[in-house]
Amino acid sequence: MTGQSGSGLLRPTQPEDFDAWAEFMADPEATRFLGGALLRTAAWRGFLTMAGAWTIQGFSNFSVIEKATGRWVGRLGPWQPEGWPGTEVGWGLCRDAWGKGYATEGGAAAIDWAFDQLGWTEVIHCIAPDNEPSKAVARRLGSRFRGLDRLPPPIDTQVEIWGQTREEWRSRAAGRRP
Repeated sequence: MTGQSGSGLLRPTQPEDFDAWAEFMADPEATRFLGGALLRTAAWRGFLTMAGAWTIQGFSNFSVIEKATGRWVGRLGPWQPEGWPGTEVGWGLCRDAWGKGYATEGGAAAIDWAFDQLGWTEVIHCIAPDNEPSKAVARRLGSRFRGLDRLPPPIDTQVEIWGQTREEWRSRAAGRRP
């Protein structure tokens, strides 16, 4: 699946994405709410996890490519590892891509795709309780706070669950049409 949002392109992970992925995963501020900075070798394992999920599950996070430059600026999209609290659409972006609408625009495209192509009936966003920017993205996407849960080991951390049903998403989309 290749999709376009305002200033970004969404596509499955490709080998040439790894150097930018590793740089992103080494940034302690960019990964503060994603488990923290990783060495390149650990970033490689995570990169292959995302790429492998495309093969095994038929979906995973998309690479976010900046249209103007062709540069990899982050990852976002559907995600559901074993033991996860639900069918998630999440996001993680390089710091210089923050505040440019990639998470909201790409998140909306990924939610459409999850409902239309994967047949999901709801999406959630697992957000660290002090991650206010991600909560703002969730609100812009129309999601609401649903409660607290824990991510499965080895992560084993408490998160806020934000989300919405397919019907809620579609009714809001219908209201936005001219």
